[in-house]
Amino acid sequence: MTSATPPSSRSTSPQKVCHSQTQTDVLKPLLGSCSSGGGGTLRRRRRVLSKDGRSNVRIEHISGRGALYMRDLWTTFLDMQWRYKFFLFTATFAGTWFLFGVLWYLVALVHGDLLEFDPPSNHTPCVMQMQTMTGAFLFSLETQTTIGYGFRCITEECPAAIILLILQLVITMVMEIFITGTFLAKVARPKKRGETVKFSQHAVVSTYDGRPCLMIRVANMRKSLLLGCQVTGKLLQSSLTKEGETVRLDQRNVPFQVDMSSDSPFLILPLTFYHTIDDSSPLRAWAAKGGGWTDPELADFELLVIMSATVEPTSATCQVRTSYLPDEILWGYEFPPVVSLSPSGKYVADFAFFDKVAKTKSTPVFKTTSHRSSYQSNGGGAMSEGADPEKIRLEQSYRERGEDRGSRARDSSPLSVRISNV
Repeated sequence: MTSATPPSSRSTSPQKVCHSQTQTDVLKPLLGSCSSGGGGTLRRRRRVLSKDGRSNVRIEHISGRGALYMRDLWTTFLDMQWRYKFFLFTATFAGTWFLFGVLWYLVALVHGDLLEFDPPSNHTPCVMQMQTMTGAFLFSLETQTTIGYGFRCITEECPAAIILLILQLVITMVMEIFITGTFLAKVARPKKRGETVKFSQHAVVSTYDGRPCLMIRVANMRKSLLLGCQVTGKLLQSSLTKEGETVRLDQRNVPFQVDMSSDSPFLILPLTFYHTIDDSSPLRAWAAKGGGWTDPELADFELLVIMSATVEPTSATCQVRTSYLPDEILWGYEFPPVVSLSPSGKYVADFAFFDKVAKTKSTPVFKTTSHRSSYQSNGGGAMSEGADPEKIRLEQSYRERGEDRGSRARDSSPLSVRISNV
């Protein structure tokens, strides 16, 4: 397994393209037990969510857990692994055949139909040709599976046998419907469809529209479309509240978008979703240090990326998940193009370049922006870039009026009106 190398130590050539690899043996300052590194003590990172979207959270010490699962049998059967499901399927049918076989044997025993009772020639049994336990088991199997070989059949002699026949058919039919339904539901779950949605192994940070942006790449590897795609992010990291309480896995929203909108992107080709790192981004402290890859305080987080969509053929809701650790977010890298035009005029998505990254020509720099502080630092004369001159003049006129009123009436507080930017 390859060892991790900080992004700063990689080649700075913009033409160099390297394969991205999932690094799992790196000592990182994350949740987990301490281990000694070369330059200090670092903690090995434990993922909350694996790269393929599986949860790494173990649930313990739940009182009455078995009873809770039994109350929701449908979900319990759906979450069951296939090997246990096949075993339970076989055991259920064999168990009901044997159980009702015993009941049919008891009916024959009570009525005196067994061979050891030596019934007379004019004796009419409850079930024809059922005189042993083996015969009772075979009659139960033939009744439940509606085989009907023809020489074992129920007679009108025993009302109890008729009631038992009705009960067996009703009970076993309900069980078969339930078990067959769980099989179909498990096969048709959109979970397998989600496995054909691919996330890039690494996330990159590069400059987009003059601002540093965190970017990930998502692709649909089937021709059938995913409708209503929504990509959201959750940043998990430890935080300290004002009351001094430490929240171990605080969740903060990390919005993603494509181009100029985040509403229902058309995922027919591999798309790059990006999150703008600005003053409102939860990654601003990490970005201010240029992507603090080895900083024990700033690199203690995990970025979860979740995509929800509707599968077109089945109209089922599908959710795909992955996660990125700080060493899997490459600062100053970008994704090379994967879509090209073939000689025949068709668009081609080459997945050989999907997980590759390339060094950017310029390193992204995070800068804090504050229109108000910029305006005040310029003495009220200069405007920040992108500010509305009309709003600035209106705000200044209100401030001058407030100062004039304050000079006339010292007992009243100066009027301070701030125009909100739309």
